[in-house]
Amino acid sequence: MKQTYIFEYLNENDFRKKERSVRKYNMLAYKKLTFEYYPELKNGNFLGKLVSVNKKEKTKSYELALPTDELFAKVHGEIHLHYTVYEKNNIILLTNITPEGILEEGHRAELSTYKGVMISKSNPEKDMFKVNLLNMLQK
Repeated sequence: MKQTYIFEYLNENDFRKKERSVRKYNMLAYKKLTFEYYPELKNGNFLGKLVSVNKKEKTKSYELALPTDELFAKVHGEIHLHYTVYEKNNIILLTNITPEGILEEGHRAELSTYKGVMISKSNPEKDMFKVNLLNMLQK
């Protein structure tokens, strides 16, 4: 029988807030994460890019890109799941989901959109400028 891995969290409350924000603002990424990526990780198929290896503690850190709208990725950055694998203990430590700023802000308050992209409440002018600039470059 194949060993399965167990999920643990670096900071579960913070991680769950970001996960709910992804669910609210990017349903495709949330569905892929929940129904495809998590089961694969539990089965030992580590997805994403290997970021670092710690031979002393025998851990591997990965960064998995989630499906992100192209315009959102250009304005705020791609959504990534960061996790660390402890192979000796069969544990996957879910550490973070990035970009942190917009996901945390999306959890605290309802974000508005501008031309289909989430706009932060802290820097709305900056985000709208980026969206307008990207739209002008596409024409």
